[in-house]
Amino acid sequence: MSQKKGGTHAMQTVTVIALGRLNADYYAKAAAEYAKRLGAYCRLNVVELPEEPIAEKSASPAVVAKALEKEGKAILAAVPKGSCLVALCIEGKQKTSEELAAFFAGRAQSGAGDVAFAIGSSHGLSEGVKQTAAVRLSMSRMTFPHQLARVMLLEQIYRAFSINGGGKYHK
Repeated sequence: MSQKKGGTHAMQTVTVIALGRLNADYYAKAAAEYAKRLGAYCRLNVVELPEEPIAEKSASPAVVAKALEKEGKAILAAVPKGSCLVALCIEGKQKTSEELAAFFAGRAQSGAGDVAFAIGSSHGLSEGVKQTAAVRLSMSRMTFPHQLARVMLLEQIYRAFSINGGGKYHK
């Protein structure tokens, strides 16, 4: 996002809505570092929601679906009014870092720049969240722990803003 001298461009707000806490110190430190770096480019809000407890490892699809539905309602309630919802899900479209940068730039230029990303629990996201989302994004066809996915997402958001700002971070 380019700042015009003397202009009053509103800074974009990026909200990351994530199920569960970053309980590994190394993930928390990495997420905090990218959050700090992003402060130069956007207002970042990280909303941590509790995962629905699922009793047994081999829970039935119905039990998992019910938990996802409850988590999904909490996610949708946490999306700030006017934000474009991006659901991180395996069936989403993969984007390059440049394409993500262009997405942020396009949102900023449209005047509706705020973006909210939803990261589900280890069981994923509810169909309701996926259907509500304006964009479905896949970080990779590989599977990652959802805590690592949050760090990767923050890094890519930082990279996108760095690209748009003409920074040297992206090579």
